[in-house]
Amino acid sequence: MATVTKKELIDRIAERTQAKRVLVKRITQAFLDEIIAELRKNNRLEFRDFGVFETRTRAARIAQNPKTLERVEVPPKRTVKFKMGRLMRENLSTPAEESA
Repeated sequence: MATVTKKELIDRIAERTQAKRVLVKRITQAFLDEIIAELRKNNRLEFRDFGVFETRTRAARIAQNPKTLERVEVPPKRTVKFKMGRLMRENLSTPAEESA
């Protein structure tokens, strides 16, 4: 499994659209910043056929340090949940093409 970076995605989009890399980078970063800003406000982001991003709050709990067996209080924590949309689910259910 390969890791694809934001830089690689920007390069691919710039090549595909024949747009300047600097412009694609600026637009991509603005898009990601907007997603973060909306999630910070506890808003739900829905991209039809792609998926839905929403925040969830994990409850506070008592955990245990495995080394010392000391009980530790873990505060509540906000996380992001992603649910796949129809198009993504259909595309991921078919076997991936192996690149030679």
